[in-house]
Amino acid sequence: MALMPPSRPYHHGDLRAALLTSAERTLREKGTAALSLRELARDVGVSHAAPGRHFKDKQALLDALALSGFERLNQALDSADVPDAPLEARVTALARAYVTFTVGNPELLEVMYSRKHDPDVDAELAAAAEHSLGCFVQLVADAQRRGEIVRGDPEAVTLAAAACIHGLAVLATNGTLPPDAALAGLDQHVHLLLYGLKPR
Repeated sequence: MALMPPSRPYHHGDLRAALLTSAERTLREKGTAALSLRELARDVGVSHAAPGRHFKDKQALLDALALSGFERLNQALDSADVPDAPLEARVTALARAYVTFTVGNPELLEVMYSRKHDPDVDAELAAAAEHSLGCFVQLVADAQRRGEIVRGDPEAVTLAAAACIHGLAVLATNGTLPPDAALAGLDQHVHLLLYGLKPR
């Protein structure tokens, strides 16, 4: 009696999703340099030409990974945002969603931001990237209308705040600060961000 061949991760479902799942696993385990459409085809158990129906080349695959990442980040930010919450609670909730996503997906975040700044990035990816910052810009604009934070260009104020939050996330992903410690200290980080270091 012939033995059944080993089962493959992909059978008759969504090939594009299966390829992206495999690509993200490769990215996490081996880095961007290890990504190859031929290797992904082997991993999901399809012909080496099959990925070409969804991604014309490796760059298209990276764009799709970046878009998927921004969509997930945006979903996390949108779910965390409570526009009617007090300012500090609202900032903390958004910061927690961002830092949590970052520490869970550092390799993917690197692809997301490298593609975001490419001048040839497509409109869908550019819009998804802008949405993630837009959550914070809207928060700042709302808080300015209520007189809770300084006046000024909402995007410039957001950039200063986002640099602090992103900086904390980077410290948590590069080994400088344990991720658990970054998340545990997030409330204090946001409090210092909002109220400053100068004694009052």
